[in-house]
Amino acid sequence: MSGSASLYAAIDLGSNSFHMLVVREVAGSIQTLSRIKRKVRLAAGLNTDNSLSAEAMERGWQCLRLFAERLQDIPGDQIRVVATATLRLATNAQVFIDHAQTILGCPVQVISGEEEARLIYQGVAHTTGGADRRLVVDIGGASTELVTGTGAQATSLFSLSMGCVTWLERYFADRNLAPENFAAAEQAAREVLRPVADELRRHGWKVCVGASGTVQALQEIMMAQGMDERITLSRLLQLKQRAIQCLRLEELEIEGLTLERALVFPSGLAILIAIFNELKIDCMTLAGGALREGLVYGMLHLAVDQDIRSRTVRNIQRRFMVDVEQAQRVAQLAGDFAQQVSGEWQLEPLSQELLSNACLLHEIGLSIDFRQAPQHAAYLIRHLDLPGFTPAQKRLLAALLLNQINPLDLSSLHQQNAVPPRVAERLCRLLRLAILFAGRRRDDRLPQLALHASQDHLQLSVSAPWLTTHPLLKENLQQEVLWESYVHWPLDIAETP
Repeated sequence: MSGSASLYAAIDLGSNSFHMLVVREVAGSIQTLSRIKRKVRLAAGLNTDNSLSAEAMERGWQCLRLFAERLQDIPGDQIRVVATATLRLATNAQVFIDHAQTILGCPVQVISGEEEARLIYQGVAHTTGGADRRLVVDIGGASTELVTGTGAQATSLFSLSMGCVTWLERYFADRNLAPENFAAAEQAAREVLRPVADELRRHGWKVCVGASGTVQALQEIMMAQGMDERITLSRLLQLKQRAIQCLRLEELEIEGLTLERALVFPSGLAILIAIFNELKIDCMTLAGGALREGLVYGMLHLAVDQDIRSRTVRNIQRRFMVDVEQAQRVAQLAGDFAQQVSGEWQLEPLSQELLSNACLLHEIGLSIDFRQAPQHAAYLIRHLDLPGFTPAQKRLLAALLLNQINPLDLSSLHQQNAVPPRVAERLCRLLRLAILFAGRRRDDRLPQLALHASQDHLQLSVSAPWLTTHPLLKENLQQEVLWESYVHWPLDIAETP
């Protein structure tokens, strides 16, 4: 497909924000062309009898006039516009919808809470890596969706009448960030959750992901403060205490929290704390997509890939003309090295997978230029859209690729927050050795290699006669010992008979 025929747009008329996603279909996947978001706070315009104020409707229409310009060149059957909780509730919703359809030139569908939850789950399933069995949490402006599922199939769908805008108006209307306001908001959220908690727990999950602006804000805060990307109850409670110390909403200041998100952050935080407590959630990470991605993939009728990260890696390899055989050769060597080390060096499954991904992508910088190829590779990984990889995982991959050869930049390995710095260092060392020994780009020229690890010390045993016949590699190994010694990584090369 070419031109406008390959373009798709999804618009979500949410209770807090209106969003538009425009994508292009590329080789069975999507390429994001633009994302437009405007804070409309439609839910704040609902009065006591659920009538939407004229001011709130005008804010919404003004936003849609912006969206309409971008829709002009997209085929009508490749546009989907949905409205969620506030327009489900509003008694005069049809007044808003009729004029919205005139502005946009296409239908606006008010979807049920269950359909919203299903679409959110589909968006997560298409874009988020990790274990198949998951719990998805999306805190919107006026509703919160909770979904369990396995792979592409949702197993339970719930849409609950609570959201960051409605909880703001109900429990923080005086703009005081007092403990009693948080307590009331959390207690009310737990009461809303209790009727569905048993059903959600019955289906169970291995991983929990959040697809809302609240979770996005938490990720931004944690990354700005140098934490890893896992959201835990203890971290939520620490942030609540920080908010309470600020006393008033207008004075809320947390490193990494943007002014745009600050208004509804305390109310969203209170709901999330209630969800963690009521469902006994250990930790949560940010989803790669949600409602809008679910709408787009639904229009494209694309099947959910069971291994999203592998699909992404394959697409990147094709795009940058990576020598796949060489990439797999390096991955195999790194995997063999990882299997040989034990004790403290034993890698978690996710760390092993990320090491393999780094191996499979380590040569993408060559597509730009041989000179500074590691820097090019790191830049590409930092800036490419990588479905299935979290922002922290992208940062780790970029740090590994930056340090694949030559002098080491420890700061990049320590500034990523996907794994502890010590683990990042070990992944880096395994990657560097694998690249060195795969240098001839052949499988039949390698000797037996034995790698032993003890704390930070590595010893690599290699056949002395083989090294004699490979003087360039021997020299490169000696240089590697020097590079690693400069950052206090002990590496010994033991030549065996």
